[in-house]
Amino acid sequence: MRLSRPIWLALAVSFWLAPNARADVAVFLEEPYSYDGAFAGTGHAALYLTRVCAASPTVLRRCQPGEPGVVISRYHRIAGYDWLAIPLYPYLYAVDAPGDIPLFADSKLEAALRDHYRRKYLAQMIPDGPGGGVPGGDWYELIGSAYDRTLYGFQIETTPVQDDEFIARYNAAPNRESYKLVSRNCADFVSDALNFYYPKSAKRSLVADLEISTPKHTAKSLTQFGKKHPDLHFTAFVIPQVPGTIRRSRPVRGLVESVFKAKKYELPLLALHPVVAGGVAVAYMTSGRFDPSQHAMVLTQAGDLDKPLTDQERRAYEKGLAEVTKARTEEKPAREEASWHHLLNGSRLELDGQGRPILQVRSGERFVAVGITRENVLASDAPSEIVQELLVARLREQLKSGRAPKTSEVELRRDWKLLKTAFATGTDSVAAHNRITETEIPGSMD
Repeated sequence: MRLSRPIWLALAVSFWLAPNARADVAVFLEEPYSYDGAFAGTGHAALYLTRVCAASPTVLRRCQPGEPGVVISRYHRIAGYDWLAIPLYPYLYAVDAPGDIPLFADSKLEAALRDHYRRKYLAQMIPDGPGGGVPGGDWYELIGSAYDRTLYGFQIETTPVQDDEFIARYNAAPNRESYKLVSRNCADFVSDALNFYYPKSAKRSLVADLEISTPKHTAKSLTQFGKKHPDLHFTAFVIPQVPGTIRRSRPVRGLVESVFKAKKYELPLLALHPVVAGGVAVAYMTSGRFDPSQHAMVLTQAGDLDKPLTDQERRAYEKGLAEVTKARTEEKPAREEASWHHLLNGSRLELDGQGRPILQVRSGERFVAVGITRENVLASDAPSEIVQELLVARLREQLKSGRAPKTSEVELRRDWKLLKTAFATGTDSVAAHNRITETEIPGSMD
C-alpha cells in the first residue's frame, strides 16, 4: 500500500518537482559485510543531502532541478582525501539513473559496474592499474554500496540557508585524509555534519560505545532528536540490498552490543571476568538497544516510500511463485543451462543502445544478450526461459524472511507483473502463465 502523502527523498527521476520542494539531511546507516561483519560489526555511516550536489567528488554545489542529491562520507586511503561526495544512484548502485539498476547481481557484475563508473567519472582521481587493469585499493567503497549491504536512512528537514552554509563551509575547509579509527571515523564525520545543521542532534554514548562514535548510535541520536522536533518531519526508511548471489550483509551493532551478542567475545569474558561481562550486559540493555528497521518504510527504486511487505502478503506471493515454478517444471524440466546462477558464471557485462546494462550469457553454443533492468529485461531476443529464470531468482530473494524488509508490496507487484509478461511471451510456459494469472495475491491489480 503506497503512502497517500508523497515524500521527497530525491531517489527518483524528479523533473516534475517544484523548486520549493522539501529538502533533507539523512544518516545512512549501512550494515557490515566481509571482515567487518565477521568481527566488529559496526558497519558504515554516510551523509545524504537532497539539495546538495557534487560539482566534483571534492566540490559541493546546490542541486539543479531533477538532480537527486549527494552522499558524503569520510574514507581511509582513497586519493589522500578526508571526504568524498558521490551522486546518490552511483553511490547505491554504480549506475547513473534508476532505470539502469540491475534486477539481480553477482560479484562479477558488481565489479564490472563499479569499474565502468570509475573509468567514466573517476579515472583522474583513481587511475587504471598496471596494464590498464582495475586498480587496487579501497576506492570501491565509493560506489555500489547497495550490492553489498542493506542501508537504513534517518532524515530530517533542512532549509536552503542551512544547505548553502554547509556547502560554503565544506568547500572552504581543508580536505586532506585525517581518518582515525577511534576519534575521526566515518560516524564522527556524519555527527559533525549533523551538529552543523542542528547542534547536539548527534552525540556519543559513554555507556553503549565507550565514548567512541559509532554509525548505529549516530543514527539513534538523530532518531531521538527527530522525535523531539516533529516540525522537522523525521522519516526512517530501508534501502534493501540488491537481490543476487552476493553474500547478505549482517546486523549493524554498537561497540558494547558487539561484545554482548557475539559468543566468541562474551563467553570468554564471562568465564574470565564475570563482573565485567555483567557490566557489558547491563550497558547493552540500558543504552545499546536500537532496531533501525522498526517502523521503517521501504524506499523503492522508483523513489516512493512504501510499507514493507506483510507476512500475509509474503506467504501469498511465495505460494504463487511455488505454483508457477512447479507448473513450468512439469511442462519442461529445467536444464542446467537455464539456471540463472549457472548463466552468471560465464556471462560478461555490456551496455545496450540506451546505456543500460545487459549481460551476454551463453545459450547452447552461442551468446545472447539479456536485459537485466526493469527497462530492458523484456526487450531482448534472449530465450524466454532465461528471462523467466532471472525474474524468478529475483522474486525468490525478495520473498525470503529476515530482520529487515527486502521489498514493499508495490515494488514486488511490479516484479510480479514482469514475470507474468515474461511467461506470457514464452511459447513453452502456457501452464505456468495460467498459474500466474490465477494466483490470488492480496490486493491484486491485474
